[in-house]
Amino acid sequence: MIDFGRVQKELQECSKDFEASGIKVSPKADNLARLIGTIPGPIGTPYEGGTFQIDITLPDAYPFQPPKMQFATKVWHPNISSQSGAICLDILKDQWSPALTLKTALLSIQALLSAPEPDDPQDAVYLKDYQTFVGTARYWTETFAKTSALGVEEKVQRLVEMGFLESLVRTTLDAVGGDENLALEKLCSA
Repeated sequence: MIDFGRVQKELQECSKDFEASGIKVSPKADNLARLIGTIPGPIGTPYEGGTFQIDITLPDAYPFQPPKMQFATKVWHPNISSQSGAICLDILKDQWSPALTLKTALLSIQALLSAPEPDDPQDAVYLKDYQTFVGTARYWTETFAKTSALGVEEKVQRLVEMGFLESLVRTTLDAVGGDENLALEKLCSA
């Protein structure tokens, strides 16, 4: 059974430290077993300036089993599936410990963005041509992980003009951290 008291405490800890770390975890709707994590792209990498959303599902045995995490934001990285967002990281598999938290898992994912593990690829693209990899990663960050200069109201208006209900648009934009492309994707798949 999920320890929801611990989950609440972890969410509070992330909120308290958001200004320093840039890492945020919040529930999807009112379900503490389904969360959305947000991490900033590490400085000095092709991901710098991007904001990355990560879907988090807590298994019934959390914290004794690792959370299931995958990128909701498209990202080009050898240890992350460009198709599904699946993450190849040991602490999300056999190296998980109940002493770890959602924040430490997200910090580890952020560190993975800084230091790819080409020997354990999810997508085997890294070693073939490093400069092409960096250029593609930078392009994907610009395209998928940077919030546009548009304000929330402009985003809401554009999505409502596409035929979606305003209340649903606002809820969806809030759930995905204001990412208009991700909101459109979720609205279309609902």
